[in-house]
Amino acid sequence: MHTNKMKNISELRQDIVSGDWVVIATGRGRRPDDFAKQTKPSKPTGIDTCPFEGLADNALYVSLKNSEIHSISKKSYSLLRRDWFLQIIPNKYPAFGKGLCSVVRKNGPYFEEDGVGFHDVVVTRDHNRSIALMKTEEVAMLIRAYRDRYLQLKDSDCVEYVSIFHNHGPEAGASIAHPHSQVVAIPVVPPTIRRSVDGSEKFYKKNKKCVHCVMVDFERKERERIVYENELFIAFAPYASRTAFEIRIFPKKHSALFETIHNSAVKDFADALRVSLLKLYKGLGNPSYNFFIHTSPAFDSRTFDHYHWHVEIFPKTGIWAGFELGTGIDISTVAPEKAAAFLRKIK
Repeated sequence: MHTNKMKNISELRQDIVSGDWVVIATGRGRRPDDFAKQTKPSKPTGIDTCPFEGLADNALYVSLKNSEIHSISKKSYSLLRRDWFLQIIPNKYPAFGKGLCSVVRKNGPYFEEDGVGFHDVVVTRDHNRSIALMKTEEVAMLIRAYRDRYLQLKDSDCVEYVSIFHNHGPEAGASIAHPHSQVVAIPVVPPTIRRSVDGSEKFYKKNKKCVHCVMVDFERKERERIVYENELFIAFAPYASRTAFEIRIFPKKHSALFETIHNSAVKDFADALRVSLLKLYKGLGNPSYNFFIHTSPAFDSRTFDHYHWHVEIFPKTGIWAGFELGTGIDISTVAPEKAAAFLRKIK
């Protein structure tokens, strides 16, 4: 008998066949009949009803236009409200929150635990200016905010992984049009990350090399799938792209941990991210997209130096249908070589 009444924000449940965890986020406030009414993506909020227009009085982190970083206080609020460029605030409808961590409950043949963690929103000020249209210095402030919040959360009790991602456009799940990213700290290592780390480790044990470094070196030599590169970072369409116009961005120098990125490298990362998104913006007519950072977790008291952190950008150029869902095999309708050649030409 299931005795848990879902009093917490969310609950993690484990698939006993795959071992993967899923989140049942009832705290996000949707009722079953909401889905019957929803026949198409909801319209993104306009500027008049946007909840991100002003500086929140509960902001956890504020970056001014001059790059200075502050925390909110009664004394500083009026100054920060005038000059803020970026703020990190708690998500009003979090998928993860307070609860008991590492307490796995049995429910018949199944296992579950509380969805304990943190769920923040990283908001830039201009309602109508996406990352693609920002200056490199502004994107650098965004990246520093990602890194700083990651460092604040990664050693918290219950946190096994910190996910940083950005949804742009309604088809990518952005119900609020105002540009914003999310930082979610969770008590389990996500299945995708675990599989990625396991694959990296398997390759390293066999070849004594980082699999991602091998990919980067090959792409730099072939140059057929490169979209953009600067001194420290490279963006390319992966050889086995999961969707048309997928882009991955890697630091050229091996690094397992995103949070260790040095201030001297942030601008090059910001440049590679901004240019990649701008090429999609111009070339595909401002498509919806998701991007996220994959970095090495630190679980089971282990480190994964063989891993290589990176960003994956997925423009919404296709829809998962029966074959993809039933087999887990993606279909991309444009060869990555042609996608990269097309994007390279866009200035």
